[in-house]
Amino acid sequence: MAFHIRDPETDALVRQLAEKTRLGITETVKLAAAEALAVREKAREEKLANMRAISDRIAALPSTGLKADKAFFDELSGD
Repeated sequence: MAFHIRDPETDALVRQLAEKTRLGITETVKLAAAEALAVREKAREEKLANMRAISDRIAALPSTGLKADKAFFDELSGD
């Protein structure tokens, strides 16, 4: 299946990367897409790890025994 790059700036970037990596256009697009996916997946995993760490810290806090009911939130908001 063929791709047609109609945007001149994108075409120039792909050709520049192909020249620097000494790869063909198809391999260059494949490499760029694979690297972009890897970067996104790494960022996603880092965010999930940070969220788990925060969740673990919160779960480790002792219970106050107080209820967070409507009256509690009304008091916080000044009602």
